[in-house]
Amino acid sequence: MNRYLVTGVAGFIASKVAEFLLAAGHTVVGVDNLNDAYDVRLKEWRLAQIKDHPNFEFHKLDITNREVLTDLFTSQRATSNLQLVTSNSQPATSNLQLVTPKSPFDAVINLAAWAGVRRSVENPWIYLETNATGTLNLLELCRQQGVRKFVLASTSSLYGKENEMPYRETMDTSRPLSPYAASKKAAESLCYTYHYLYDLDVTVFRYFTVYGPAGRPDMSLFRFTQWIGEGRPVLVYGDGTQQRDFTYVDDIARGTIAGLKPLGYEIINLGSDTPVVLLDTIRLIEELSGRQANLQYQPRHPADVLATWADIGKAERLLGWRPQVLYQEGIAALVAWYRENRAWAKDVVTL
Repeated sequence: MNRYLVTGVAGFIASKVAEFLLAAGHTVVGVDNLNDAYDVRLKEWRLAQIKDHPNFEFHKLDITNREVLTDLFTSQRATSNLQLVTSNSQPATSNLQLVTPKSPFDAVINLAAWAGVRRSVENPWIYLETNATGTLNLLELCRQQGVRKFVLASTSSLYGKENEMPYRETMDTSRPLSPYAASKKAAESLCYTYHYLYDLDVTVFRYFTVYGPAGRPDMSLFRFTQWIGEGRPVLVYGDGTQQRDFTYVDDIARGTIAGLKPLGYEIINLGSDTPVVLLDTIRLIEELSGRQANLQYQPRHPADVLATWADIGKAERLLGWRPQVLYQEGIAALVAWYRENRAWAKDVVTL
């Protein structure tokens, strides 16, 4: 079994990736600074689902802190090599055998990020620091410590508004519409540089509108579920006819793990390939919740795009991956989770 570093492990996607890796028998070292980008109770709930697993180890740290991150890699390498020597120990009477030193991790899965288009316009500095400089810190430590595989979470926001749909990985991403997208473009570029210079094997995933139980409260489906469930006004930015390629978190986690195989350097879309009109999701949540939405329309934010739609042919060819959860099933799971956790979820601030 392998040993993986998962950054942002209390995050929406990362916690699910860690859960699946642990269930498969792997060891997961998870890091997260548990910041207040959104209600920390969501992060604590996710972390609680995995923290007691015997093969899970948690460290509260920030990937922008290079010194602390270096200490983690160094200590984990010592642990890995101690385990290697122990597992290869021979009786005293046998010939001495050379044991090749191990790197601290079989792969680094970098899912730590400041996410969200609109908030990045208000505070672009924290986005660049975490998403670009944090990624650089991890790449450099992979180079120094001999970690040969790196996975990066990127975003469909890179496709902007000029490309035709469905979005393919070969399309122009040089015109990001938000600091968030620009910071992820920088991270992708750094990944390619380290692949080119140091032969680091890198898989970059561009995620498309991920949703599901315990999702981010700044994402539309969490907000709609809470607002409808509590009888609050449902804010719709624009006319509600915009479309999103909603992708269930379990499918995203499966695809991310599939990307741990050797690929060289690849950028891969993970999406549902079935865009859904925003108002249709509201109607479905109304039906599942048994409550009517009080719609209030607001101007569309200039950094928002009208639609997203992933071409997932590359994920199918390289990873054998396709989404398995229909959006009707996924939204039903989200609404059910909200009901079960309503005592505290109703008070989560939705941004």
